[in-house]
Amino acid sequence: MTEIKILIKGYAREKNGDEYASSTAVLIKTKNKNIIVDPGIDRKRLLTALKKENLSTNDIDYVILTHYHLDHSLLTGIFAKAKILDQSEIYSWDGKIKEHYGYVPGTDIKIIKTPGHDMFHCSVLVKTKKLGLVAIAADVFWWADKQKQKIDKKNLMKLKDPYVKDKKALKISREKILRIADYIIPGHGKMFKVKKIIL
Repeated sequence: MTEIKILIKGYAREKNGDEYASSTAVLIKTKNKNIIVDPGIDRKRLLTALKKENLSTNDIDYVILTHYHLDHSLLTGIFAKAKILDQSEIYSWDGKIKEHYGYVPGTDIKIIKTPGHDMFHCSVLVKTKKLGLVAIAADVFWWADKQKQKIDKKNLMKLKDPYVKDKKALKISREKILRIADYIIPGHGKMFKVKKIIL
């Protein structure tokens, strides 16, 4: 059975003129594989969270990067035994690169392209018994710490993204995720349940 655990709830805030941000880091356990989605930037918190799960960095088989912004990807290198996946490829530490064809190898975990926030952005779809289909959507949806998460169609579709690369593509990606997911894990903010909406 596939299990999902949020290791770090993503945050984005300012304090004394400095910006602090780290993405939501998610652990997926399936078929004797340990997978991290977006390890983020907060090393101390990530290592503490892994320790609570009785895991070390060497126990991780795959790291999936939803995109390459450093608040999502900076800690990738600490997983020396893992293969790294992005929207289309699998990278090994010996320089080997090959396609993954939309799935984490040996699993039913799907990786779909969701451009807009970044043109090489992807989301991870995980079927679970408890929650149904969970979309780890990263920055398709995200909130700064002081923003209220308004979970309805209008507000989700109009959610402002100051770093968006392509507004039209982001709108399409949001519609796609809202159509298929039962729950969404955003890049920064709390996981939320999707009320099935016909868009």
